[in-house]
Amino acid sequence: MTQKIVFLDRSSLAPGTELRRPDFAHDWTDHEVTAPDQVAARIAGATIVVSNKVPVGGAEMDAAPGLKLIAVCATGTDIIDLVDAQARGIAVCNVRGYAATSVPEHVFGLILGLRRQILGYMADVKGGKWQAAGTYTFFTHELRDLHGSRLGVVGRGSLGQGVARIARGFGMDVVFAGRKGDAAPPPDLVPFDEMVETADAITLHCPLTPETRNMFAAAEFRRMKSSALIVNTARGGLIEETDLTRALIDGEIAGAGIDVVSSEPPPADHPFMDLLGRPDFILTPHTAWAGHTARKAMVDQLIDNLDAFVAGRPRNLVV
Repeated sequence: MTQKIVFLDRSSLAPGTELRRPDFAHDWTDHEVTAPDQVAARIAGATIVVSNKVPVGGAEMDAAPGLKLIAVCATGTDIIDLVDAQARGIAVCNVRGYAATSVPEHVFGLILGLRRQILGYMADVKGGKWQAAGTYTFFTHELRDLHGSRLGVVGRGSLGQGVARIARGFGMDVVFAGRKGDAAPPPDLVPFDEMVETADAITLHCPLTPETRNMFAAAEFRRMKSSALIVNTARGGLIEETDLTRALIDGEIAGAGIDVVSSEPPPADHPFMDLLGRPDFILTPHTAWAGHTARKAMVDQLIDNLDAFVAGRPRNLVV
């Protein structure tokens, strides 16, 4: 049987990313981008759908009666209605662990950029402030060292563990947070509220679920140290973005490094747009995962998933 494969958002892979073809007989169709109202028509005859960020729900699944597999070309599967997929007997798989080096390195790019005030001092030099001061050293922004500070990690999968390894190399005290609302987590975890209140930097590496949505909002920002940072390279919905914007403007926290937004790309009226240009805020366009080695590992794993499924040995199943 020839499998009909439809990739809904091929352009979500960085330019130059080579995607090998599966070993089985297939007819492959690439769409560079797909709008929500185009999904049903484009997958109508598909047996396998590949999506990175394009949502697929029950109505779209019903438009594809031959659909057997939705292969998510990412780790997070919140774009797929998993309940509807299970009810229709459609398998869902994802790719895992491919960015175990790329994401942690990006996290520390954000942390170092904020702690060493890279953006602020660059702006000062560009604006002529250093030159006008006439001194060999020039201090307009507070610098803080990582050594001896506490890093709170939410999520202890491969990405959280990768961040922890780098942090320990900097001499940081690393703690992994327990679940929010659990006052007595396992001994190797710190209660969530304690982590929020004691960490000098917090980094998020957990999936977006109904339980984790908006896990950081106004109450958490008020309890964080005023000198603390928050970094999010996981999912935009983990942070209440209006509350984060207000926390930065009001000085409740010292900085935020963000690689993911609840709506990507963010619209012109998104609250983060009011923060651009501030030295305490860095926004990157969902590129933490996208190192060259990580991209190759991701697409290779994607095709391995397809080959395994068609061969009757499905792997990385979520449903």
